[in-house]
Amino acid sequence: MPSDSATIAFLLFPATKLLDVAGPLQVFADARPGYRVVLTSATGGRIVTDTGVALETMALAGAGPLDTLIVSGGDAARGAAADPVLQAALAQAVPGLRRLGSVCVGAFVLAAGGWLDGRRAVTHWEYCDRLAEGWPGVTVEADAIFTEDRGVWTSAGVTAGIDMALAMVEADRGRAEALRLARDMVLYLKRPGGQRQFSQPLRQQMAARDARFEGLTTWIADHLSGDLSVPVLAARAGMSERSFARVFRQVMGLPPARYVEEMRVEAAAEALARGEITRKQAVAAFGFGQEERMRRAFHRCKGVAPADWMARFGTKP
Repeated sequence: MPSDSATIAFLLFPATKLLDVAGPLQVFADARPGYRVVLTSATGGRIVTDTGVALETMALAGAGPLDTLIVSGGDAARGAAADPVLQAALAQAVPGLRRLGSVCVGAFVLAAGGWLDGRRAVTHWEYCDRLAEGWPGVTVEADAIFTEDRGVWTSAGVTAGIDMALAMVEADRGRAEALRLARDMVLYLKRPGGQRQFSQPLRQQMAARDARFEGLTTWIADHLSGDLSVPVLAARAGMSERSFARVFRQVMGLPPARYVEEMRVEAAAEALARGEITRKQAVAAFGFGQEERMRRAFHRCKGVAPADWMARFGTKP
């Protein structure tokens, strides 16, 4: 258990993502009792973030005794991971820490320093495969919002750093204080589902730039309980079934049936996690037809059965 005045330090680098710093920092700053929060960099000085907003930092070596060090993220983190000056400063600081962490792509900095070897970790969903390929000794949990493995924490994309910070506060100050912070910030203390629920549907909707698909993905999301077969979708798009299936796969990156299945699973997973619906109700509400069909779809998309999903991510006891 840290002292009431424990120091939480953020390690920044040029073009770091501002929200990766500001979001978790706000959690620690608002906690009661408060933490001492400092911004650091390898050598100190002014760091210009990806937004153009500059932040003043102190040299990591001069930040004083630290309880927790969190490496910020952003696309620039992959370059920062190869910076020998930053890695030397990190290596000097880590032995005195109780807790080490990263936000988003900041996991690459930890991986490059060897701090994730033999541990579970996560990063932004778009970079999970690259993290796993670059560092085979890291067990990448691609659907996690954040991970903790023997004192080393990592979080998924951007706002997941806030989830991680709330979990750290819960570990330090108790559940009641973490819940208070979550309420004040209008957040979940425990976000339902994993980061895949945010990455896949959004990625597919962003891919739908073909004019023939404008509005189609939204219409699908609004009619998950209905008939979403290829004939119905092709007619909606004003295309022949054969052309629709071919073009849809080219544009969206997967066949129409798989797209519909993933959308249904994502919607059902969120509703089940929040306790808004029972498994039997979800079968009809999201167009699965049969409970066994929903179970198989969950296994394909989430790797677990609906009951296991609810046990892991459900907000109700």
